[in-house]
Amino acid sequence: MTPKGRVLASLNHHEPDAVPVDFGSTAVTGIHVNAIAGLREHYGLEKRPVKVYEPYQMLGLIEEDLKTIMGIDVEGIPAPETLFGFRNENWKAYRLDSGLEVLVSEHFRTTKNANGDTFIYPKGDTSAAPSGRMPRDGYFFDTIVRQEPIDEARLDPADNLEEFGPVSERDLEYFAAEAERAASTGRAVMATFGGTAFGDIALVPAPFLKHPKGIRDIEEWYISTVTRQDYIHRVFEKQTEIALENLSRIKDVVGDRVDAVFICGTDLGTQQSQFCSVETFRKLYFPYYKMVNDWVHKNTGWKTFKHSCGAVEPLIEPFIEAGFNILNPVQVTAAGMEAARLKKNYGERIVFWGGGVDTQTTFAFGTPAEVREQVLRRMEVLAPGGGFIFNAVHNIQANTPLANIVAMIDAVKEFNSIK
Repeated sequence: MTPKGRVLASLNHHEPDAVPVDFGSTAVTGIHVNAIAGLREHYGLEKRPVKVYEPYQMLGLIEEDLKTIMGIDVEGIPAPETLFGFRNENWKAYRLDSGLEVLVSEHFRTTKNANGDTFIYPKGDTSAAPSGRMPRDGYFFDTIVRQEPIDEARLDPADNLEEFGPVSERDLEYFAAEAERAASTGRAVMATFGGTAFGDIALVPAPFLKHPKGIRDIEEWYISTVTRQDYIHRVFEKQTEIALENLSRIKDVVGDRVDAVFICGTDLGTQQSQFCSVETFRKLYFPYYKMVNDWVHKNTGWKTFKHSCGAVEPLIEPFIEAGFNILNPVQVTAAGMEAARLKKNYGERIVFWGGGVDTQTTFAFGTPAEVREQVLRRMEVLAPGGGFIFNAVHNIQANTPLANIVAMIDAVKEFNSIK
């Protein structure tokens, strides 16, 4: 099978000739620049700085030579702008606290305080307040909440809609060009168009806006999902209206060159439970997810991708009913998320995109032998009958032992060669 054919077979719950692999197609299936640099050195690839395409998590672009070694079957179309609201263009050198030299956008502008913490700015505008902070010797940025004092009498849902509007001609040109590029690789294409994430806590504080208004504190937002549900509904209703209009225009320029689309990264689970009851999910989130998914399935052949960390097993049935085709990152060590249970109960109705190795435990702190064993066992459980794309449980982190990453890559190849 071709890489694209392999992915499409698995997305349609047919068992392919080998388990498809994704690393780097989305901002939740990526690899930190430290790890990419380590892999390039390990495999003896040309020495050149890694490009930071998503500075929020310091995710790096995986270039073609490394994609080939890793056996990657999916090509991503990133959002036109980073989470800090600027485009990746006119790359320049930048040195991390670790001494690693990487490439960043010309709009990646930072300052440091007396403690050595690094601050980054929305739109690259250093005259605005910083919207992200990386601690000294840290690996990624934390959002700086810039919540204005809330005046209950003046709360306006329009303030939480500032970032949503008609897709620009420039972005349409970007998506058309990226769809052409991605399709030409022969891999399946995963696109991130934006605008369809309902209450994603990475987006609520709006690190991409210079002066965000509305409810922008994460804690206050979660409180609002209980105490201000009418407000949240009004935000989601208008957001959906805008999103559907934008998707229609985007579809006209990308057509069938896209195979799957990242809809939403809103986390709904903790390690032990859910952020909300199934009843609240059905009332507050479900209608909007369903409208977006229904439009996609009616008007395109794209599969829809839902990311949620945590113990979300009670929500998988509603996810399926809402029209999601794909669940990521499949956090199998969270309560109720055992791989065999998920495969048995939902494996014929939703695709598991992830779950291949535990980034919290074995991957970070185990031995290469333990990583190999876990990868092989997970693939044995999740691969039969298709409906599985191999990826780690969320992004590969900066301090993951290089030997463990190599062990994971080798174990996937071992499983696929045996198969």
